[in-house]
Amino acid sequence: MFINAENLSKNYRTGDVITTALKSAGMTLDKSEIGVILGPSGSGKSTMMNILGGIDRADSGTAFVGGVDITKLNDDQLTEYRRDKIGFVFQSYNLIPHLTVLENIEVIENISASPLDKNEVLAAVGLSSKKDSFPRELSGGEQQRIAIARAIIKNPELLLCDELTGALDFENAVEVLSLIQNINKDFGTTILIITHNNAISTMANRVYRFRSGEVVESVGNDHPADARGIDW
Repeated sequence: MFINAENLSKNYRTGDVITTALKSAGMTLDKSEIGVILGPSGSGKSTMMNILGGIDRADSGTAFVGGVDITKLNDDQLTEYRRDKIGFVFQSYNLIPHLTVLENIEVIENISASPLDKNEVLAAVGLSSKKDSFPRELSGGEQQRIAIARAIIKNPELLLCDELTGALDFENAVEVLSLIQNINKDFGTTILIITHNNAISTMANRVYRFRSGEVVESVGNDHPADARGIDW
């Protein structure tokens, strides 16, 4: 079991108002699997991802990732955990505009403990020919591919993707999801995808449905669909 989270709870306070983001939520995912978290806005999806990624802390509960209970890590240990173990891909690409594609990847490569070969990563995302281009010269789909390349160059054990196709048209969304599936197969990366799009769940090994801070359903899938064959 690569991810084993149990009884995670998280509240946020704004003045006198307390908002419950997670209520005794739990989930499991095996190594090298793809998981998809579904649910409406405010259901706790991003809070779960932020806790598993070491960005936020749970108020209670445990979260083992790769055998380590990350809820027990101090701030410095969490920083190392994020740097060495986790890759993030968000709906916004967060590329550095004045750096080339290659330089955007090298920024992360230079702070990684055991990075992959950058030329291999560029080839994996299909953008070797664009390595000297700047983000403004790329399409939205190409920019998302570079964001993915930057996330996987560090050779993360866990890749967390938050609405990575939200800003893409249909064709680019399919290409990006196919790329994610290839990364899972080629590098054995464990991947967790947060999405509002139920169709994407068919490519997952396990699907979790969140509602009002709780995991209301967790379903395994023995025959994940090819991303290019998803029925949208």
